[in-house]
Amino acid sequence: MARSMVDAAQDPGARHLPVLLDRVVALLAPALDVPDAVLVDCTLGLGGHADALLSALPNLTLVGLDRDQDALALAGRRLARHGDRVHLVHAVYDQLPAAIGELGFASVQGVLFDLGVSSMQLDEADRGFAYARDAPLDMRMDQQAGPTAADVLNTYPAADLTRILREYGEERFASRIAAAVVRERAKAPFDTSARLVELLYAAVPAATRRTGGHPAKRTFQALRIEVNSELDVLRAAVPAALQALAVDGRIVVEAYQSLEDRIVKRVFADWSASRTPVGLPVELPGHGPRLRLLTRGAEQATEAQIEDNPRAASVRLRAAQRLDDGVAA
Repeated sequence: MARSMVDAAQDPGARHLPVLLDRVVALLAPALDVPDAVLVDCTLGLGGHADALLSALPNLTLVGLDRDQDALALAGRRLARHGDRVHLVHAVYDQLPAAIGELGFASVQGVLFDLGVSSMQLDEADRGFAYARDAPLDMRMDQQAGPTAADVLNTYPAADLTRILREYGEERFASRIAAAVVRERAKAPFDTSARLVELLYAAVPAATRRTGGHPAKRTFQALRIEVNSELDVLRAAVPAALQALAVDGRIVVEAYQSLEDRIVKRVFADWSASRTPVGLPVELPGHGPRLRLLTRGAEQATEAQIEDNPRAASVRLRAAQRLDDGVAA
């Protein structure tokens, strides 16, 4: 299982407790406790889940994907003791098929997604993910690629800003915020988070500020999703991961906001449904369900788990097992 928190003092990669660690291990282990099993951790982060699974399953091989090169470096240090059982790949998780193909794996026995921004990214002020500290408006998970949050704020038309705030942040005051951004950037471009947070305090009505949580939360979420194309990537990644699973392989997804969880729920529902036309008395070969759901809806953390790890408060966990539908994967 995962190393003690004493190790965290010596290992930067072990400084955060993975969310629902025991439950993730319990769900994946039956599929991974076989010879030559391969697990793809699509969001490796600091490697907490991966370390626990590698420790619990001595014959397991890990393919760890992450778009954040800092995370890969830290996870590499944490997982070094597992030797050549670990393959780390700098990639976004919708690139899973190419990643496993280059390593010579035709299919895998397990896939794990722990979605959203990582604890490391939130803790490093200069990444710009946290609205509680003044920092450059970056928000890129891969700091070598793509536009920053500042680029979005300073160049998007008001209509596009409104759209991403409404769709990705579920922000009621999207148009009001977008208009304020356009007005203020004409005076000077946005470059750090403090000025944006100040604008959001002014744009969101006082009554909402008192009851709706921090006024910057939804805007920062929307910007992060836009900068990293998170929802588009996830829409492609989950079906690709299911296609890569061997029969009896398992997938676990931890989502932290409703937009992500909704995508996962829809894909799982599609893959767990029969494709035989309604009214036929027997299941047509190759038309049966391709997944068996292992959770009833989305599992949430208990109060005790949230007390141990506050990041678990918003988690929604779904898991499923690949079935043999009579069609080669």
